[in-house]
Amino acid sequence: MQQLLTTALTGLTLGVVYAAFALALVLIWRATRIVNFAQAPMAMITTYLALVLIDAGWSYWLGFAVALLSGLLLGAVVERFVVRFVSGKPEINAVILTLGLFIVLHALAALVFGARYRSFPAPFGLTGFQVGGTTIALTGFGVFTVAAVAVVLTGLVLLFRGTDLGLRMRAAAFDQEVARLLGVRVGRMLTLGWALAALAGSLAGLLIAGGGLVHPSYMDGVVVYGFVAAVLGGLDSPVGAVVGGVVLGLSLSLVSGYVGAELVPLAALGILMVVLLLKPGGLFASVRERRV
Repeated sequence: MQQLLTTALTGLTLGVVYAAFALALVLIWRATRIVNFAQAPMAMITTYLALVLIDAGWSYWLGFAVALLSGLLLGAVVERFVVRFVSGKPEINAVILTLGLFIVLHALAALVFGARYRSFPAPFGLTGFQVGGTTIALTGFGVFTVAAVAVVLTGLVLLFRGTDLGLRMRAAAFDQEVARLLGVRVGRMLTLGWALAALAGSLAGLLIAGGGLVHPSYMDGVVVYGFVAAVLGGLDSPVGAVVGGVVLGLSLSLVSGYVGAELVPLAALGILMVVLLLKPGGLFASVRERRV
């Protein structure tokens, strides 16, 4: 029972990180129908910016805020001055572009920040809580991770469902031509969508780095699991991305704890294949009616 609880709590914490990254992928997909493979190195760059401030003696929270704000700015710049040029072109152009950004940002980070492993601090404890004389696999930083992703998800839901800005963003994502006819500045809405996605990705980068080691490739594994989580929940559903991330984290943690850690990538591939075969749109895909 103790092992099951430990495995589940570990999976929950990891799943929430996957959920944050999946949320970033979903936001961009909803806005521009592009899977941003450069999301991981973009998050890595902003995490390094936070680390530079922390190593210079500034507080963790200042570095945290700067990383999120720089992610917001980086996402807007990438959409406006890079991705905008392949808008309306064949979809493969955007795929190649984001893969190229992936490589360029990796190389840039290695040149500017170095390729060595560097320790990244955590704002809360990394030891498990004591319950009845037993240490459980839930740390203060784990609670912070869950709470941070919950706050971001709640904020996005309120933005999209309860504000005029969110309505314009949804209209721009649904049909750009109709949105333009209705007076929506589609370009600005798409830029904002990329900016919010980069902010969510930066959060994932900070959470996965907390209490661990940072290097230019530390986010690469999260790309795979974040993408699987997004497909599992549905690329059109922010809530689905979070649910998919948590389900995936729990599933992979159970595989690691009871079968073997070496089978975790194979388990992720198996989950992806099952979802694509049984429900290609994801668990939270909306059913669209079409007249023939």
